[in-house]
Amino acid sequence: MVIVGALLSAWMCAGQDIHFSQVDADPVLLNPAYAGFYQGTGRFGVVYRNQWASVSIPYQTVAVTGEAALWRGGTRSGLSVGATVFNDDAGTLSYGTTSGHLSLAYYHSLNRSGTSVLSAGFEGGWAQSGYDPSRAEMEDGSERFDVPKVDYPLFAIGLAWYWQPMADFHAKVGFSIRNLNRPNISYLHLDDTYLERRYSLFARAEYRCWRSVSLLPVVMAQTQGKHRELVYGTDVKWYLEEGGAREVSVRAGVAYRHADALIANLMVEYDAFLFTFCYDANVSGLSVASGGVGAFEAGIVYRLVKGNKKTKALKCPRY
Repeated sequence: MVIVGALLSAWMCAGQDIHFSQVDADPVLLNPAYAGFYQGTGRFGVVYRNQWASVSIPYQTVAVTGEAALWRGGTRSGLSVGATVFNDDAGTLSYGTTSGHLSLAYYHSLNRSGTSVLSAGFEGGWAQSGYDPSRAEMEDGSERFDVPKVDYPLFAIGLAWYWQPMADFHAKVGFSIRNLNRPNISYLHLDDTYLERRYSLFARAEYRCWRSVSLLPVVMAQTQGKHRELVYGTDVKWYLEEGGAREVSVRAGVAYRHADALIANLMVEYDAFLFTFCYDANVSGLSVASGGVGAFEAGIVYRLVKGNKKTKALKCPRY
């Protein structure tokens, strides 16, 4: 009973959201305002994460996303809807969270040329967190928590800005707040155990430094309760084919999650598909136990286009 209580207390005290190291491979996971930032009429993605396999039973997380255009006012404005489903499973008790979210985003160009675009998004959803009590080993077999699962609503808002002052440079900046309602996540019917709000600030730029090569610096800062996260790094992108019937590129880079992990990532774009791979090398205090092994992620994103013709929802790069 003590062991189970400690595990649940650790979760309730931490109160951290599901998140991925691939910060913008599927950007709607980061900010609901990005639901409209894509080329074509839709975007669909799947991301899988496997963490701490060398320490204990792996922590596994899966996210499935889908986005579609509801209305387009030419290339200057539009309205998009998105849907996201998360599931994670952690430890010997299969402690995890399953949640579903719907998002709505509106974007509008701030100038006639479409080089400055502002987007606002809202997201609402429902989540269930819990564990499998049959896997718990109790000294007294009659001991059980009254409620092994808890349900709660979730709401989020976000803003995003896209800016392209010149042909060889563009950037996007986004800010979002998740868990606006600070839902109660207590299994013991307490009134002081909440999922704290998560504040996220994200910026990514691309500079075409030489013919078919670009540099893409990134920085992301997040805070949730007592927890802080800072990620910064740079990718290099090689455009192998562009401007023709299909787009082909390879992108690789390294980022650092402050005091936690080195993140190596690889993205391969082939026409409407984007394949992503990511590996975290743990450098935190847990590295002694983990042997430096952190997490592995893999994902695939597909953009829906009509007749293989690239139609832009807005003048925005495909990050």
